[in-house]
Amino acid sequence: MLKRVFAIISLIVVFQACTISYKFNGAALNYDIYKTISISQFPIRAALVYPPLQQTFENQLTDMITRQTRLQVIDSGNTDLRIEGEITGYNLSPQAVNEDAYASQTRLTVTVRVKYTDNKQDGQDVDQSFSAYRDFSSDQLLTDVQDELCSEICKELAELIFNATLGNW
Repeated sequence: MLKRVFAIISLIVVFQACTISYKFNGAALNYDIYKTISISQFPIRAALVYPPLQQTFENQLTDMITRQTRLQVIDSGNTDLRIEGEITGYNLSPQAVNEDAYASQTRLTVTVRVKYTDNKQDGQDVDQSFSAYRDFSSDQLLTDVQDELCSEICKELAELIFNATLGNW
């Protein structure tokens, strides 16, 4: 009887010690190697310019990195990681046409070019463009929906960039 109890307790201990957990939010970083990151400004180089877009995007990207990692964000200098780039596109395009031959849906697309540099390990750098968009009814004026659309687009862009660089997806 004592052997059975001991065997059961041993199995319980073994199964409790062998748990596997996956975390799909956050970075795939070794914090023994990576401690700092710099995020430079993202100037607007698009033909159409919406000035609040730069600050909105930079805030979303910085917030995501500080929430999802333990990296210390440093303005400049010698850091382990660096993210820099520019906003290269801010475009409106018609998406759906009604019977009057006027657009009934308009798409706002924002494109950002990002250069991610890993100063600790070779082969981890990324130089890529990312785009995100939102559609809105052509009955609405862009000026009425622009702030909300840009906020949503910038959040999606920050997620895409984070996953392609720090998330290591």
